[in-house]
Amino acid sequence: MIRRNKDVATTEACMFGGPGLLHAHKILEPDAFAGKGRLFNHCVLHPGEGIGEHPHNNEFEVYYILKGTGLYSDNGTETTVEAGDVTVCSSGEKHGLKNTGSEDLVFIALILFS
Repeated sequence: MIRRNKDVATTEACMFGGPGLLHAHKILEPDAFAGKGRLFNHCVLHPGEGIGEHPHNNEFEVYYILKGTGLYSDNGTETTVEAGDVTVCSSGEKHGLKNTGSEDLVFIALILFS
């Protein structure tokens, strides 16, 4: 299977009460996971935008930071993230992310079932 860039769906939404919008390009649709997961997106947060803290249950989410800097909330503990960092929110935990830099925060988000 090959998914062409012109066929990739793009969404913009306020996520979990975070400021601004998350700009997401769906790398895979949920039916492509063979029941193993539900999300694989290339994401962009413009300066000041963020994803509000939210929980994951019976699944885990990974962010791979490609560009920019941000503030990551790991179960309420905030830490700076930058290009090359990987975050993991395991089942039963919660997380959030905000772009605190002056350029776009670009990352890959992947949610797989536990």
